[in-house]
Amino acid sequence: MSGDGADTGGGRRFTSILVANRGEIACRVLRTARDLGYRTIAVYSEADREAPHVGLADEAVLIGPPPATESYLDARRILDAAERSGAEAIHPGYGFLSENAGFARACAAAGRVFIGPPAEAIELMGNKAAARRRMLEANVPCVPGYQGTEQDDAALSAAALEVGLPIMIKAAAGGGGRGMRLVRDESQLSDALRLARAESLNAFGSDELILEKALARPRHVEFQVFADRRGQVIHLGERDCSVQRRHQKVVEEAPCPAIGADLRERMGSAAVEAARSIGYEGAGTVEFLLDEGGRFYFLEMNTRLQVEHPVTEWVTGLDLVALQIAVAQGEPLPLAQQDLALAGHAIEARLYAEDPENDFMPGTGRIELWRPPGGEGIRVDDGIVTGQEVTPFYDAMVAKIVAWGPDREAARRRLVRALGETALFGPPTNRDYLISILRHEAFVAGEATTAFVSEQAGELVSRPALSAFQRAAAAAVLACRAENGRSHAAAVCVSPGLLGWSSSGALTSHCRMSVAGAVHDLSVTMTGTSFRVSGEQGHSTVEVLQDDGSKAEIVLDGAGHRVVYRTASRAETWLAFDDRMERLVDLLAGSGDKGDSGGDACVRAPMHGLLRAIHVSEGDRVMRGQRLLVVEAMKMQHEVQAGIDGIIHSISRAAGGQVAAGEVILEIEPVETTGGTDSGTGSEKA
Repeated sequence: MSGDGADTGGGRRFTSILVANRGEIACRVLRTARDLGYRTIAVYSEADREAPHVGLADEAVLIGPPPATESYLDARRILDAAERSGAEAIHPGYGFLSENAGFARACAAAGRVFIGPPAEAIELMGNKAAARRRMLEANVPCVPGYQGTEQDDAALSAAALEVGLPIMIKAAAGGGGRGMRLVRDESQLSDALRLARAESLNAFGSDELILEKALARPRHVEFQVFADRRGQVIHLGERDCSVQRRHQKVVEEAPCPAIGADLRERMGSAAVEAARSIGYEGAGTVEFLLDEGGRFYFLEMNTRLQVEHPVTEWVTGLDLVALQIAVAQGEPLPLAQQDLALAGHAIEARLYAEDPENDFMPGTGRIELWRPPGGEGIRVDDGIVTGQEVTPFYDAMVAKIVAWGPDREAARRRLVRALGETALFGPPTNRDYLISILRHEAFVAGEATTAFVSEQAGELVSRPALSAFQRAAAAAVLACRAENGRSHAAAVCVSPGLLGWSSSGALTSHCRMSVAGAVHDLSVTMTGTSFRVSGEQGHSTVEVLQDDGSKAEIVLDGAGHRVVYRTASRAETWLAFDDRMERLVDLLAGSGDKGDSGGDACVRAPMHGLLRAIHVSEGDRVMRGQRLLVVEAMKMQHEVQAGIDGIIHSISRAAGGQVAAGEVILEIEPVETTGGTDSGTGSEKA
């Protein structure tokens, strides 16, 4: 597909591609482009100097400091990098500038091919109000709602009541859950409009709103469409993206378990008509809501490659990035609609650096170990390596684990197994949360709707105490490290010298470890290559077998298990079992958890990020639960509250600067209360 710059079929030939993105999507696009023989150019911020996508490209260009607004979102810097590197085409990936009509136009003005749809299509579908109006004109079913130009509170309130509650208020100019409010009662309407309008203006620079009737427990079903520059438009089947948390997709699959051939044909035809009606070109996704009665309604169109495109690639056997590149050069689509055939089932889980047990707060810090899974039917799209820093500047998604099987249940089982073999030690992750979703009876039955995650929130996040196996395995790991003299602080704790070790007598040691806030006291007796672990709940025999430096086979009471573990510091060890990943603190190795020393009196930054605001001053009296400061990271703002009643003793940082995870921002001098009011403050210790 390379050439000399000639026009063919409305497209211009090119031989080099700049990928205007980072992380796993940059790696994914670069691999296909390289496989097709193109010269590839990566761009990177100062925070991403050591990121994998930089090394994958033939050339890499530094485009600015870590904040996305000064690097990946700066169109001028991207185009300058294209000019300096001689890149003839630009692939935007997803996010950042991928749905920016102005950037698409700027690429054309600079003589670069934008590997995406026309700017006019991006602009039209980027506004929910305009998109709804166009879809209604094209006879594509839409959720009952309001997309008018009258935007004052009176007009919107009247329209909401006419459509009927409950209703969704949405920002016309954006997505991702920002500027979105669900209103169930008329008394909530005024405040919801005000908040949605303010969020929309802050996030997207526009306060235009639309209204949509809120459907009860719908499925979120999207169709992958493709159009070439010769007018051919087809769909590549659907994806079910109903498993969402706060309107953000978590697990996606293809095909949808609730759709048969007839409904697929009708929804696919509507998706194709939606794309054709706006003169679309390239890859796009038409999203629908599917209600319990089988009725479907247009939701929005994403004018780019989707995060979840791998599941479509699995079941169709197509490389969507290769198709994008071909279409951008004017080549015709290689198949017609009647040629589409779906084979098997694929499910994708998004791995985020976030803490489900702490309200999904984004996690940052050094990756002590990244070990992705492998095996038949498993695909991993990632953009991280061991030793890399997860920074607060970008989205929290670090990888996608995808499984294919001949049927849905086979794909689900493979994905559960693959996640159990996935180890990302360092920042907190949602790995165990994903396993809980995939094992939940509603998901197993293919019955998950967009209400699934919120309805099962407590059950999905809940983590039981360590099992007898997990306690025994953890104790054996710590005992193994003790035997090695704790000399390999940065290596996997299985010494070759341990294998075949024998002694005429048994050595018994005491193990005291902290896991997820719980302290476990166990005794460990070493006999040959085995460990006998005893505690209040009985005893077990564990044998640790070396595998490959980051994975060990553990035989517990005669049954084999696979455990990944790594020592991060003198007292800290990470373990990944089949269904949970934990950080162990060896309480006999010296210091405990880094948060122990300060207690509630030391208020620390919960993550790396920008210290957006401090709401107290030295000498202020505060109560437990009172808001103290706000840290911004990964596009979200997180409030930090007081853990005790007291007086602000000292403040060590000022608002506006970057802070590191665990850094002490202020200290509270505790003040005891007696349960009643104190000096007229009206406070009461909770």
